[in-house]
Amino acid sequence: VLSGILRHVSVGYSVEEWAETYPFAYGDDLSTDLKPYLQTEAAGPRLQTFLHSVDRTPVRTIDFLVALNRRVEAAVDYTIRMEPGVQTPEETLEKASGSCRDSSWLLVQACRHLGLAARFVSGYLIQLVPDTTAVDGPEGTKTDFTDLHAWAEVYLPGAGWIGLDATS
Repeated sequence: VLSGILRHVSVGYSVEEWAETYPFAYGDDLSTDLKPYLQTEAAGPRLQTFLHSVDRTPVRTIDFLVALNRRVEAAVDYTIRMEPGVQTPEETLEKASGSCRDSSWLLVQACRHLGLAARFVSGYLIQLVPDTTAVDGPEGTKTDFTDLHAWAEVYLPGAGWIGLDATS
């Protein structure tokens, strides 16, 4: 879904000028509307360490989000976990593994602690056999399939909700 960020931004969705560089602050009007998506859970020591290691030097917001998504992907080995529920960010970082739900919730909480409105999303992952053979890059799936999946979305003023998937 990383490419989804770039696709959304490059096909006519533009981030408001004041939010093009991270860090930025939502205005009072947006903060009120986004309040539920800015609420954080208490950060345990592992999440605090993770958050303190995030570079907050001003950078393009899109680049910041891509880097944060990659950091979660690097910190958490993806596993299919059949147990119900979602691990806390602390559990996910301690185990260094989790399902798409666990990575997504970690990413949501990291974004919120870093001042970005974020929400947890679940739905279906649909992978279809490509119509043509890839010239470069991965070939893609050999068979069509669908599965339940979870990811995070971050609100960027002007662009709206942008999907991030630390398991892709």
